[in-house]
Amino acid sequence: MIASMNPAAVLVLAAGKSTRMKSRTPKFMHEIGGLSLLGHVVRSARALEPTYLAVVVGHGRDQVVPHLAQLDEGAQPVVQEEQRGTGHAVRTALEALPALDGTVVVTYADVPLLPVETLRQLLEGHRQAGAAATVLSAVVPDPSGYGRILRDEKGVSGIVEHKDATPEQAAIAEINSGIYAFDARLLTDALGRVKADNSQGEEYLTDVLGILREDGHTVSAVVAGDYQDILGVNDQLQLAELRRILNDRILAHWMRSGVTVVDPATTWVDTTVTLEPDATIHPNTQLRGTTTVAAGTQIGPDTTLIDTRIGADAQVIRTHGEGAQVGAGATVGPFAYLRPGTRLDAGGKIGTFVETKNAEIGPGAKVPHLTYVGDATIGEGTNIGAGTIFANYDGVAKHHTHVGSHSFVGSDSVLVAPRQIADGAYVAAGSTVVKDVEPGELAVARGQQRNIAGWVARKRAGTRTAEAAARAVDASGGTPAEPGGPPDGPPRDTGSVEDVPGRSGQ
Repeated sequence: MIASMNPAAVLVLAAGKSTRMKSRTPKFMHEIGGLSLLGHVVRSARALEPTYLAVVVGHGRDQVVPHLAQLDEGAQPVVQEEQRGTGHAVRTALEALPALDGTVVVTYADVPLLPVETLRQLLEGHRQAGAAATVLSAVVPDPSGYGRILRDEKGVSGIVEHKDATPEQAAIAEINSGIYAFDARLLTDALGRVKADNSQGEEYLTDVLGILREDGHTVSAVVAGDYQDILGVNDQLQLAELRRILNDRILAHWMRSGVTVVDPATTWVDTTVTLEPDATIHPNTQLRGTTTVAAGTQIGPDTTLIDTRIGADAQVIRTHGEGAQVGAGATVGPFAYLRPGTRLDAGGKIGTFVETKNAEIGPGAKVPHLTYVGDATIGEGTNIGAGTIFANYDGVAKHHTHVGSHSFVGSDSVLVAPRQIADGAYVAAGSTVVKDVEPGELAVARGQQRNIAGWVARKRAGTRTAEAAARAVDASGGTPAEPGGPPDGPPRDTGSVEDVPGRSGQ
């Protein structure tokens, strides 16, 4: 880290109309990499530990100001009622702050790729040059449209706009980012002398540089190590371009840290995500918010995790998860939906087409497939059969179901909450459970099966089904039931419920 003194203030300009975005959302609130554009800039600005952090707002401030308060409680919004240029914006901010002594950094809310390290380089270069003003510049592959940095033996002699540049000046590849470090007192004095006698009738911050030079002060420039640091957003196309650049940087960081990213082109990871070495991220995966992924974990393909914690050596395949926790060695998916409040403990399983919400699934417990688990606790080693529904909502309120340890719920069961299924209990397949089940009990809640002989011959005579049944009887050497026989004859005994207590469907 380059040593530097903390600035007296960082001023972030965020008052523009952003008409080219063609969006109801203010430009500075559009998101890339898990933070708004303003969020990225404020985070880097705060890392400089300035005495004051002020954000100049104008258009859309009814949305931007509350958003700023969420980002940084100490950041001070300053309203620029009339947008009369960058110089006017900076002057408005300085007038809202106490008299400053030290360095003032001016940056923009639509430059999200600018890291704090580059800002520290700007401050250090400013200090070493003993300058009144220092420009953050960049050498770009195509400088078209940018103001060119003009230098002489004393430093920066001026900035010429592209449309005003001579052929020799247009060939210069070093451009002005619009980001500066100023001596606070000299900046305040120079702003008072900036004129608005131009075609736009605005006060330009770049005019301050000429005023300071005329006063005999040094104006210097620090070249950013990566020109992409200073790229800004004006429209949706540039927003997408910067989103890709930022994501590539994030993935490069994690891959250098030991994370395997199988297909960087289809993998998106927010700046707020934490990954451990030896995690593997498969294609078409998004990791967002405060998601954390531990070592040895396999994530994806086709997975989105938001604010979700994944333990070591877990496996999460084709899953959407939000606000969930997955323990070490657990498996999830494919095609699982983990809603907020889901907790799957170590070695547990949430399988195919399973939805969970406010559900705690104990160590080694399994919910393999086709199940909804809402507002429930499932104990260690318990198995939930296919097609089970935890009926948690009565139309007014949500209720909780507790299934104990090493219990077994058969397929196609409905547990009507609030319910207690004790440790070591069984629920027979196809049951609708409306009473609690004690330890070691088998709960059976279904109609007794009746097989009505001759029904097909009587009710479906002449159909292919009837023909198939007749052939089957002939092949077995049996005697078909009389078509005119009793429609409701005695049921055939199909076995006691004691014989087949469950069936999990695994």
